[in-house]
Amino acid sequence: LISYNSESTKPQSEHPEIQHRKINNAADISVIVIYFLVVLAVGLWAMYSTNRGTVGGFFLAGRSMVWWPIGASLFASNIGSGHFVGIAGTAAAGGIAIGGYEWNVVTMPEYLRKRFGGKRIQIYLSVLSLIVYIFTKISADIFSGAIFIQLAIGLNLYVAIIILLAITALYTITGGLAAVIYTDTLQTFIMVVGSFILMGFAFKEVGGYDAFMKKYMEAIPSNVSYGGITIDESCYKPRADAFHIFRDPVSGDLPWPGLIFGLSILALWYWCTDQVIVQRCLSGKNMSHVKAGCIMCGYLKLLPMFIIVMPGMISRILYTDVVACVVPKICEEACGTAVGCTNIAYPKMVVELMPNGLRGLMLSVMLASLMSSLTSIFNSASTLFTMDIYTKIRKRPSEKELMLAGRAFMLLLIGVSIAWVPVVQSAQSGQLFDYIQSITSYLGPPIAAVFLLGIFCKRVNEQGAFWGLMLGLLVGLSRMIAEFAYGTGSCVAPSNCPFIICGIHYLYFAIILFGVSAIVILAVSFMTKPIPDVHLYRLCWSLRNSKEERIDLDAGEEPGCLKKAYNWFCGLDQQKGPKLSKEEEEALKEKLTDTTEVPLWRNVVNINGIILLTVAVFCHAFFA
Repeated sequence: LISYNSESTKPQSEHPEIQHRKINNAADISVIVIYFLVVLAVGLWAMYSTNRGTVGGFFLAGRSMVWWPIGASLFASNIGSGHFVGIAGTAAAGGIAIGGYEWNVVTMPEYLRKRFGGKRIQIYLSVLSLIVYIFTKISADIFSGAIFIQLAIGLNLYVAIIILLAITALYTITGGLAAVIYTDTLQTFIMVVGSFILMGFAFKEVGGYDAFMKKYMEAIPSNVSYGGITIDESCYKPRADAFHIFRDPVSGDLPWPGLIFGLSILALWYWCTDQVIVQRCLSGKNMSHVKAGCIMCGYLKLLPMFIIVMPGMISRILYTDVVACVVPKICEEACGTAVGCTNIAYPKMVVELMPNGLRGLMLSVMLASLMSSLTSIFNSASTLFTMDIYTKIRKRPSEKELMLAGRAFMLLLIGVSIAWVPVVQSAQSGQLFDYIQSITSYLGPPIAAVFLLGIFCKRVNEQGAFWGLMLGLLVGLSRMIAEFAYGTGSCVAPSNCPFIICGIHYLYFAIILFGVSAIVILAVSFMTKPIPDVHLYRLCWSLRNSKEERIDLDAGEEPGCLKKAYNWFCGLDQQKGPKLSKEEEEALKEKLTDTTEVPLWRNVVNINGIILLTVAVFCHAFFA
């Protein structure tokens, strides 16, 4: 990929000086300060005006949310500053294919515990969630937020991280979960509007869509050699297929079979098992509202191609020597990462192109959105550890010990995540979104296989599910550990990892891992005892319309005293209401399990679903 020149190359001093505009005007600073004061005020108001039992009410009070907050909240939970940094960065490096990630969404309730019973799968999923939190969510969120602060204020990356975590701690203590819920939809609205405004400025700057297509293919950095070495042109020239979603199955950076089949597996894993996503759906007042919320989220998910991907590509045109740099020394000067600077594509445009005031608002919204997601991740990770893992190690801890263990684990989590930031920074040629998706491809497919088979094959049992998950985890970890040990390398300095381990594209690896896990799940299930139908009514596709009484596999398990105390402390206890008569109990049960819909709204929602599907297929075909 590199060749040696006998001729002398340009001295390093001739490299253009890398400059980033800093936020140093009154309008931007005022907007940022006012925005955070408003968020803190909302947090304090939420803390004093709501019952602690309702802090989790958005999730637990259930059956009361209408469709539009569900849709906005699903979108808000999914899109954060990691998307703006990661997707725009990958688009700057390789074109529009990454937009295909935003057009592949499915949703289904979480139900593994009822379906299989037992404790093993629950503990496995808790441990796996913590691994995924550390390696993708927390590290990537901290890194992407720090990039914004670094570019806007000009601080060292790690100083920016410390500031980010300090503000997050303040936000958590004063705002709590209620504040996150109140500000979620507002932040989404401002992010989308701000992104549209930035898209307008970007296309105006570049001269329209036709000029954008032409200029992107010419966006080549001026420095392509250093120390007598000339870098191969495939490392810095825009890809010939940059404006196509479906790319060559062998040489493509996002091969089309992987994008269709591998990505569907990852989407199934993310949209079906992420607690926040699922519970937002379960909060709908009826089935029509849940479906409408998902469809609204689907329409919103059509936007990132135009408001994130294309502006990311325009950033390469406007700031070619920085965003598309290939010479390690120049990249190091520009963004602190030798393998490439595509991650700063979107933040750089926000800082450079947005007018005063709007720039401050956009940055503060992105940081607030990032902090709200960090807050909920820290809370849920702490709960997962204390309730599912710590209580298995220590049989009878006091309530105080549990709370201390939760806080100590949160500090450990932050420490490990910060230590992991350099790996995130240089992984997958410095492309954040590729890094996140590759880790997901190594850990997610076994769970997707269990979900799919658990629904459509009632013969699958707990033993099959557990051993399928365990083998899948071993195979996935072997690839992940090998990649970290050898490094993912870059175009200029490729990794030495053997082809048989690291050579298969991560989306293809996801398909293989899904297949292996499914075979093990089915093989073990058919060799062991089936679960009787009495435990499966309305949990499998074939028994979905059954009216029989179901006996849950974990029926009769009362939460222990410690769990009750923890739930009370966190505002998660479901307070008992007045005792209901048998008839009232039956009526309430029927209401909570009722999935019938008003024919008019069912038809409206279903027609919209078909329209959304048609639009998504058209977009794929148009950009294919």
